Amino acid sequence: MTELHVHLDGSLRPESVREMAEEQHILLEADPLHPETLAGMLTVPADCRDLNQYLACFDLPLQVLQTPEYVSRAVKELIQDMAAEGVMQAEIRFAPQLHGAKGYGQKEITEGAVRGLREGTALCPGFRGGLILCCMRGSDNQKANEETLQTASAFLGGGVCAVDLAGAEALYPTSGYEALFALARKAGLPFTIHAGEADGAKSVWDALRFGAERIGHGVRSVDDPALCRYLADHRIPLEVCYTSNLQTKAMGAEPHPIRKLFDMGIHVTVNTDNRTVSHTTMTEERRLLQKDFGFTEKELAVMEEYAREGCFI
Repeated sequence: MTELHVHLDGSLRPESVREMAEEQHILLEADPLHPETLAGMLTVPADCRDLNQYLACFDLPLQVLQTPEYVSRAVKELIQDMAAEGVMQAEIRFAPQLHGAKGYGQKEITEGAVRGLREGTALCPGFRGGLILCCMRGSDNQKANEETLQTASAFLGGGVCAVDLAGAEALYPTSGYEALFALARKAGLPFTIHAGEADGAKSVWDALRFGAERIGHGVRSVDDPALCRYLADHRIPLEVCYTSNLQTKAMGAEPHPIRKLFDMGIHVTVNTDNRTVSHTTMTEERRLLQKDFGFTEKELAVMEEYAREGCFI
């Protein structure tokens, strides 16, 4: 299996979070002797209200991932977990600018992630992996985002395979980041952009106008027939994360459009988004698509081929 959209900080082992917290003397609200309680802090409840509640599950992971060593460990363990499930090609994304609370720069944090990538790959023969560095939406992080692009350029082909734009899509529209991705294009950086999840189809058009080769989520594309035709005609992969979309209420009360998008010839791919936060795996995502939408093994194989074709690695 191939996964294009998985976030490092949303995919940590609960037992590793406990160990990292204890080693760094981070006080846990949950009793560290009860892993089930800790897992509850890292995973959204079945009745998740919205994106805000979903994002609260990232608070603790980010606390423990503030050194190159712990970032390295997390990447290595995630590769081992994916490979054990049968995922043998994956691009792991994270925002190095969110890991500087202890004074480490984005370059040092990325070096740690690359080390984890190499160690994990060495432990899992046949696994192919890459890192996607996320720029972040916000009102005051232009400098940090430009540093992320510079860091990605320095490591491109040496562990890093692309960049992304993540964060509060509805609050900070994609249209505001045209200059940033002009810099990415100038630097020769491939990129995907989170769009069409918390914001509408226009955000996907903006991402495509900037030069995005893939779209993170992109489910609101279904609202615009012209956009759907464009995506299909230009073979633009959508990194769809079914369980996560349900939990964050990306479609509101509307049915999830993955079947409709696929049937229109759009290159829909299967992804977890956040293995721990969403309490899912690639195997589970595929099972749900079969159960809820009647996808056949042959159709799942087509989506797997779309993912392979869309890899930045």
